[in-house]
Amino acid sequence: MTKPTDPTAASDRATRGPARGRDGAIGSQALLTLFAGADEPTRLLSAFADGVAGLHDELGQLGRYLQSAYAGGDWPAYGRAMRQLIDKYVRYVELDTPPPSAGDAARLRDLLRHTLGAALAALLRNDPRMADEAIALASGFRSWTPGDDLEPLGRRLTDLCHRVGVHTQETEEQISLLISLFDLLLENVGELLDGGSWLHGQIDQIRGLLAGPMDKTTMEEARAGLRQVLFRQGQLKKGIDESKVAMRSMLGTFVERLDGMAAHTGEYQDRLAGHATKIREARSIAEFNGVLDAVLEDTGRIQARAIRARDDLVAARRELEESERRILQLEEKLNDAAGLAREDELTGCLNRRGFDEAFEREAKRARAERPLCMALADLDDFRRLNAIHGHLGGDAALRHFADIARLTLRDSDVVGRFGGEEFVILMPATTIPHALAALARLRTVLIHRPVVHDGVRIAMTFSAGVALSRPRESFESLLKRADLAMYGAKREGKDRSMAAPG
Repeated sequence: MTKPTDPTAASDRATRGPARGRDGAIGSQALLTLFAGADEPTRLLSAFADGVAGLHDELGQLGRYLQSAYAGGDWPAYGRAMRQLIDKYVRYVELDTPPPSAGDAARLRDLLRHTLGAALAALLRNDPRMADEAIALASGFRSWTPGDDLEPLGRRLTDLCHRVGVHTQETEEQISLLISLFDLLLENVGELLDGGSWLHGQIDQIRGLLAGPMDKTTMEEARAGLRQVLFRQGQLKKGIDESKVAMRSMLGTFVERLDGMAAHTGEYQDRLAGHATKIREARSIAEFNGVLDAVLEDTGRIQARAIRARDDLVAARRELEESERRILQLEEKLNDAAGLAREDELTGCLNRRGFDEAFEREAKRARAERPLCMALADLDDFRRLNAIHGHLGGDAALRHFADIARLTLRDSDVVGRFGGEEFVILMPATTIPHALAALARLRTVLIHRPVVHDGVRIAMTFSAGVALSRPRESFESLLKRADLAMYGAKREGKDRSMAAPG
C-alpha cells in the first residue's frame, strides 16, 4: 500500500480540515480555500476528500471514508468510494439536453411554418395585415436552414405575438360590449311589453343565455327550443287572427240584422199610421173589417219577422261568445307556448332556465326553519342501456324516470333535467334525512315499476347526491356540492344516495 509522499499536502489537510458554514455544511469560501493549493493529484485528492467530508449525512460519511483511505494510502479503497459516490449520487443527474439535430430543427421549422401560415393566419382572417404578416413569417421560416441567423425572424415573431395579444383583447372587449348592448336592448323591449305578453319568455331566455357562459352546444339548444316555440306561436297567432276576422264579420252581420229590423219596424209604423187613417174614414162595418184584417196581417208579418230576427240575433250572439272564448283559449295556449322555453322537450321537466327561476324563488323563502335541499340524480350505466335498447329505449327510460319522480315526490318538489341522464331535484322545507328518505322511496318505486319498451322490461337504478343549502349560497355552489356527493355514491358502488358535507 503506497502512502502519500507529499508531506505538505498532509500538513495542509491536517491544519485546514473541512471548514463548515452556519448550517453545519462546508461553505463556499471554505471550499475555495480548500482547493486553492490543489495543483497536484495528491493535493487534489486530499482536498476532494476533505470537501466531501464537510457535507451532510451519508455524503459526509463517504467523505470521511475517503479521508481515511487517503491517509492510509489505500488507493483501491479510495477508488471504490469514488465509484460508489458516482453510482449513487452522480449517475442519475440529468445532463443538459443536447442541441437538436439538423433533422429536428427542420421538423420544428416546418411545424412553426404550418402554425403561422395555416392556423394563425386563419384565426386572423378579420385582420388582413396581421394575417399577411403571419403568412410572410411562415414563408421566412420555410426558407430558413439550420445555422442561419434566427434573430430577425425571432423579432418579427415576437412583435406579431404581441400584436395578436392586443388584437385578441380588443376583440373580446368588443364582443363583451356588443353583448351588453344587446342585453340592454332586450331589457328595454321587455319594459315596453305588457305584463302578459308572450314575448317575455323568449326575451328572458336570450338574456339568460347572454348572462351565462356561452358555448356552441348551449346556443344550439337555445336556438332549437326557440324555433319550436316560435313555430307554435306562429300557428296560434294565425288562429287568433282568423278568429278575430270571423268575429268582426259576425259583428257586421249582427249590425246589418239590427238595421233590417229597424227598417221593417219603421215600415210597420208607417202602415199602422195608414190603417189608422182608414179606420177614421170608414163608413161601414165592412170597410172597418177590411182595415182590421190588414192590420192583423201586418202585425202577424212583423211579429214573425221579429221572432226570426230574435233567433238570428241569439245565434249571432252565441257565435260571438264562442269566437271570444276561442280567442281567449288561443291566447292562453300562446302564453303556454312561451313557457315551453322553460321545459325539457323530452321529459316535460324544467330545463336549466326554468329550474334557475324555481331556485331563485325557493331560495328567497329558505331560512333556518324552512331548509332547502337539492339532489342530483344520475341514471346508472345509461350508456350501456342505450347500447342494449337503442336511443328510443334510452328516451323511454328518461321519460319513465321523470314520470315516476313526479308521481313519488311531493307537489312542492321541483324536478329538472339539464340534458343527458342527470336530473336535479329541488326539495323545499326538507332536511337531509328527509331528502334521503324521499330518494329511497323513489328508488323503491322505480324497482317495482320498471319501464317497458318494445315488450321488454328495462330495469334501471340511479345514484344521487344531496346537499343542504347554506345561507345565501349560490345555485352553482349548491349544485357542485350535490354533484360531488353523487360521484361519491358512484364510487361506493352506485344505486345509492349520499349526503354532501354540511
